[in-house]
Amino acid sequence: MSKTRVLTGITTSGTPHLGNYVGAIRPAIAASRVAQTESFYFLADYHSLIKAQDPARTQRSTLEIAAAWLACGLEPDKVWFYRQSDIPEIPELTWLLTCVAGKGILNRAHAYKAAVDKNRAEGEDDDAGISAGLFMYPVLMAADILLFNAHRVPVGRDQVQHIEMARNFGQRFNHIYGHEHFVLPEAVVDDNVATLPGLDGRKMSKSYDNTIPLFAPRAELKKLIAGILTDSRAPGEPKDTEGSALFQLYQAFATHEQTAAFALAFSEGIAWGDAKQRLFECIDAEVSPLREKYEALMARPGEIEAILRDGAARLRAACAAPALLRLREAVGLRDLSQVAVAGDAGKAKKGSDAALPMFKQYRDADGKFYFKLVQGERVLLQSAGFDSPRDAGVRIAAIKHGTLDADQPDFVLGEGVHSDEVNAALEAFVAAQLEGSKQP
Repeated sequence: MSKTRVLTGITTSGTPHLGNYVGAIRPAIAASRVAQTESFYFLADYHSLIKAQDPARTQRSTLEIAAAWLACGLEPDKVWFYRQSDIPEIPELTWLLTCVAGKGILNRAHAYKAAVDKNRAEGEDDDAGISAGLFMYPVLMAADILLFNAHRVPVGRDQVQHIEMARNFGQRFNHIYGHEHFVLPEAVVDDNVATLPGLDGRKMSKSYDNTIPLFAPRAELKKLIAGILTDSRAPGEPKDTEGSALFQLYQAFATHEQTAAFALAFSEGIAWGDAKQRLFECIDAEVSPLREKYEALMARPGEIEAILRDGAARLRAACAAPALLRLREAVGLRDLSQVAVAGDAGKAKKGSDAALPMFKQYRDADGKFYFKLVQGERVLLQSAGFDSPRDAGVRIAAIKHGTLDADQPDFVLGEGVHSDEVNAALEAFVAAQLEGSKQP
């Protein structure tokens, strides 16, 4: 059975807070451990540039958010964990999609429309202060998703439109270039994910400046919780759990039994100071061991950099680079040496040895993923089926960087082909790749 690909982007703006942890980090990490799921988690640093233009803050936020996910239990050896800007195939695909995306659809994007409406209300020109980055945001998001053929994308309701736009762009590309190049993703909205209140009772959000940092030092965490707004009901006077920021926060971190006991304490008139102390102890019990891991990671930024670069390198080799090669081929950005020149057709023989060998990946009707090594029209190597394109990509990478082992069971040689001939073709392929990388 092929795995379901689930992709989650994390914008690198600001410091992670308790709301991020409960609403996104904790459930996403739990979901990554579900069987038959292939999870992609990326730091959306390109996206952050639309609003944040403080280079030092962008760098710091990227470090803090990467450390937060790792400290909370993300396992980079079991999921794809990478930085968006380390995958150059993403901006290249963004341009390919830009060339098929309808401007009318982009005009209707919620963020762009809201910015235009704000300008009109203030008597400004419609596009005053609006960057092309804000306008093109949905195309970049579509590239994030479509490059890896993600099946499911967990989002909030305000992001569903972007997934619909990604489907539209992918479907249009498929139609224009006559093949199912892209899987059309589905938005996943979980209404059961908790939305935490902040210090003032409104939704915890950086825009309201009412957040509680996820890894605030213990003393600071206690002080922030002590400052949460409550009503004026005195000790001994029954208190409502409905609408209580304290109770909602406690519920997000406590067991059912603890929550029931806390609700009883409310009805019996617990003092607000005592309620806040119990909330602090409950949150700190879960966060404290994570805080220790976070602080250790933050002290070793080079280790986080290495994890991100390794994740991107493996992902490029297994998925991104092969996918972009296929898409470049699809739109006509091709090797000109493969074009038959008028008058030379009689000179060139079919399956000419001058043709460069190349790998081709595809998905067959059985749902499995295959690759073959071809030279001209001659098939030198044909793989068996793999459960995921990642597995096929990893096998291709191994073949490219080594010699052919004819005893491997996951491929067969083409008709009349010997392993020495394939090894020679692989050497030619690697040489061509190296030569291409030297070109300006």
